[in-house]
Amino acid sequence: MKKTKIVLAILIMALVSNMSIAQSNQKIDDQFNYAKTRVNDLRLSIYITAHAVNNLLATEAGMREAISLFRTTGATKAYVEVYRGGLVIEKSLLEKVRNKFLENGIEVVGGIATVPGLDFGVKQEGQLGWFNWQNPKTQNDLKKVVEMSAEVFDEFIVDDFLCTADTSDESKVAKGDKSWSQYRRELLTRLSKEIFIEPAKKVNPNIKMIIKYPQWYDRFHLFGYDLSTEPELFDKVWVGTESRGQYTQRYGFVQPYEGFVNYRWIKDIVVNKIGGAWFDHGDCDQNDFIEQAYQSVLAGAKEIILFNYFDFVNGHKGHHLLRYQFEQLADLAKSVAENPVEGVAAYKPINSDAGGDLYIMDFIGMLGIPLFPVHEYPTDAKVIFLPTQAAADVEILSKVKNSIAKGSTVIFTTGFLANAVWGEKLADIAGVKHPVVVKPLKATHAVVNGKFVKVEHSLDLESKVSLTHGKEILAAAGNGKIPFFIRSYKDGGMIYTINTHTFSQKDFDKVGEVLLCPKQLGLLEIPETWANKLREAFTMKFYFNLDAPTRIVAQPLGGSGWVFHNYDKTKESFTFTSDDFKNAKLVNGFTGEVIEHQDNKLELTLEPRSRIWIKVK
Repeated sequence: MKKTKIVLAILIMALVSNMSIAQSNQKIDDQFNYAKTRVNDLRLSIYITAHAVNNLLATEAGMREAISLFRTTGATKAYVEVYRGGLVIEKSLLEKVRNKFLENGIEVVGGIATVPGLDFGVKQEGQLGWFNWQNPKTQNDLKKVVEMSAEVFDEFIVDDFLCTADTSDESKVAKGDKSWSQYRRELLTRLSKEIFIEPAKKVNPNIKMIIKYPQWYDRFHLFGYDLSTEPELFDKVWVGTESRGQYTQRYGFVQPYEGFVNYRWIKDIVVNKIGGAWFDHGDCDQNDFIEQAYQSVLAGAKEIILFNYFDFVNGHKGHHLLRYQFEQLADLAKSVAENPVEGVAAYKPINSDAGGDLYIMDFIGMLGIPLFPVHEYPTDAKVIFLPTQAAADVEILSKVKNSIAKGSTVIFTTGFLANAVWGEKLADIAGVKHPVVVKPLKATHAVVNGKFVKVEHSLDLESKVSLTHGKEILAAAGNGKIPFFIRSYKDGGMIYTINTHTFSQKDFDKVGEVLLCPKQLGLLEIPETWANKLREAFTMKFYFNLDAPTRIVAQPLGGSGWVFHNYDKTKESFTFTSDDFKNAKLVNGFTGEVIEHQDNKLELTLEPRSRIWIKVK
């Protein structure tokens, strides 16, 4: 009898276990229908390049495989490309592919990659394979494709390449006395209307036209992207969040935080026209791939376009993570829509030059400082970060004085002080001797309690600054002791200056880079004591404190919780305190697990390349 009970118990346990597995598999197998229930929170889409359309979707078998891959991934929208690199897809094939997707419950959008082919348009004279947009052949060839496409699709996206670096004689004559930036921005604003929007809407008045911006936000204006004019013309705006591998040079040493910065800055400009985020597989391991998804969602994206279909056919380790974490991402997206990420306002006007502060916002975020960019001066912000980009504002002095009078903390870079119109008066506020001379140098060590600590990759500084009434908080050692972080009390306000150099045009030219980060920086290798000092200055007005090494990223979701990421290659432990935690129940937003804490203090350990969502109940 006893033996029978044991056998029965084992059978029941097996049955329960199998039911649990079956339920789990049912959800996995039904990924597509589950994804459809979450489209208001987060949607996955796949971009299919022209060559994939032509080579893989032209047969019934190819379309069956495509439908299967979409359903397995949980992708509910297809972006079908009509042209790329000289290949124009026949209208009949586009219609066939469109109809087959629609029959299977998958929405369809048209797309185009505006890059030249052997007998399509005219290639630019420049480093990259972009168009010479000044040439009539380029304009006419593209216009014909757009007109054809408008007969097939009711929504249409222009991929990354609505830009140029052409320096041909033809473009030089058209440029005249204008700067290359001004000429290119004016040209591509005009051609956005003449080649894309007006021809498309003439054929199909109901078509929605989308422009997609790449991730290199600090370089847009140099190559013709103009956020002050183009978003007004297009119906929607998509954003590239393709940060890829932070430790590799193939696509630049781009930091994961860049996707967040780019999306949030563009969203701040275009507001309700903002659409999805877009990232790819290039130079990505599985962690790089999924990290792009999380920063896209945290920035506010409610749709993610995955580039491109060939990668789904070939397979990638990131796909498994995306499928199994889709529910987590959708839950997070829903929460972010109600409680956007807050923090330190960083001011970057549209079309502003970065000087030696190229992509500095990405690196500040990677120090664990919850920074978000704005395109207009943040008058009411508690803490304001002003890098070189902010020097483009000719009224910046009066705005800074007003912020100080209100009790805001203002943080300059030495590049900002060197380039601002009112540099002398701003330097006086900062407690730094004027003029601040931009002369980048390297410091091999950080000074910590009087001792020299070696910094991997060295620490890049913008200037060998001297102080007036400013107090040196942190110093670096390189051809002498040089102030790195400076504090000043002026007119009752707290002002800080950080003497760092990320990249300048010279750094790009040195290695032949055009768009992305050309090297690794020692800024992310500074001692933990330094990282804590910097964070304290940036965040003390928010009443929270992070005691952690660099690459521990913290992003607050209003008052509802926090998301912490470990972007390092090793397991890291850290401490976080916040007034939000007092008398509160904390749970893991991804798992529902209760998180133990003492009063307002939380101690966490994160595995390499992982994250946790702390919800405040």
